Amino acid sequence: MTPVCKHIAFTVKAEDDGMRIDRFLAGHMPEMTRSRIQKLIEEGCVLSDNSAVKASYKVKVDGKISVSVPELKEPPIMAEDIPLSIVYEDDDMLVVNKPQGMVVHPAAGNYSGTLVNALMAHCGTSLSGINGEKRPGILHRIDKDTSGLLLVAKNDVAHQSLAAQIKAHSLTRAYQALVHGGFSADTGTVNMPIGRSPVNRKKMAVTMQHSREAVTHYRVLERLEAYTLIECVLETGRTHQIRVHMSKIGHPIVGDPLYGVKKEAFSLNGQLLHAYKVGFIHPRTAEYMEFTSPLPDYFQKILKNLRNL
Repeated sequence: MTPVCKHIAFTVKAEDDGMRIDRFLAGHMPEMTRSRIQKLIEEGCVLSDNSAVKASYKVKVDGKISVSVPELKEPPIMAEDIPLSIVYEDDDMLVVNKPQGMVVHPAAGNYSGTLVNALMAHCGTSLSGINGEKRPGILHRIDKDTSGLLLVAKNDVAHQSLAAQIKAHSLTRAYQALVHGGFSADTGTVNMPIGRSPVNRKKMAVTMQHSREAVTHYRVLERLEAYTLIECVLETGRTHQIRVHMSKIGHPIVGDPLYGVKKEAFSLNGQLLHAYKVGFIHPRTAEYMEFTSPLPDYFQKILKNLRNL
């Protein structure tokens, strides 16, 4: 049987003239790994002006690039009886406190043990279907090794209301993070666009190419010798936003395996970043609601040790 393919087309712009085809596609298809792109090229799925090309091919201005991407067969998403820390729940939504180490929604390599698997067991069919079967009810996400509060919609009306608040930047999302170094000012704003790193496709970066606006407001909560505990409030919600912004301004988050320092003084399983506050207008009652979550024990233990130095 011939595999079902998704066909994607691009027209080469002047700023991309002379770029290798694999780099060109990596910049225009950030959801796809470099190895996957190279495999598609090897299999003849990438054409330039209707002719198959090699990875070394350099695109030409106004050239027509087409990519045929075979649809991957994915396993069905199963409900799993995984304990959930539920901060709030009603007929329309939940506020869940996600532990460090839990993936939010299934993806390649993580089709079980995710927050979605747990939600399907807890809620049954009572989850918004707007984001499809892999992300039912999910409005926003936090990284696997970031802990904290997430909103989950139980129906499409609630989903649309909360998603509109996220889009309008009216939904409160505040984090606490322990970062390296000290700040000269107590408050500040990082306004730098974020996109897929042109060097490492597993990372995001501050870049002007294929990027989106990203704004993070920060405030010093406590100064601890070589470290600082800060609050970060998101105006936008880009992938790895706080981690990328803090690293870019010279204050990487402690324990961050992607954007942090190579040698840490602490033994950690991920970055010390916690989504501790979320606030929103309830989609049914129109009342403002706000919830907070204390820092996880491992986070508090490190702060206690630093305070005793």
